[in-house]
Amino acid sequence: MGRILVVDDESKVLNFFEAILKPLGHEVLTASSGQKGIEAYRLHRPMATILELNLPDINRVEVLTEIRAVDPKAPVLIWTDADTKGLEQEARKRGVTEFLLKQFCLQELSMALNG
Repeated sequence: MGRILVVDDESKVLNFFEAILKPLGHEVLTASSGQKGIEAYRLHRPMATILELNLPDINRVEVLTEIRAVDPKAPVLIWTDADTKGLEQEARKRGVTEFLLKQFCLQELSMALNG
């Protein structure tokens, strides 16, 4: 499979994604802040990034913007539980691949990762 970067400030979320993605054959990289996510993306160039929008250290879509600066076509999935109408429009303008609500099902994740 491929390398996937998960960026979220909650360790239980990072552990959750590791638990569901590793058995599917993915290498899972995790970052607990937006800045660490940007650094990990630049260093490892994952095939996809799952990104929480509500990170405490960086403006809402700044991580997406930084990833787009490195690779304009990189798959980035936004993971959020917030009301995302305004954020969704802004993120879509910056090329987000898909939005996943925190109530998503595993089939939605699989479909989003496999395009």
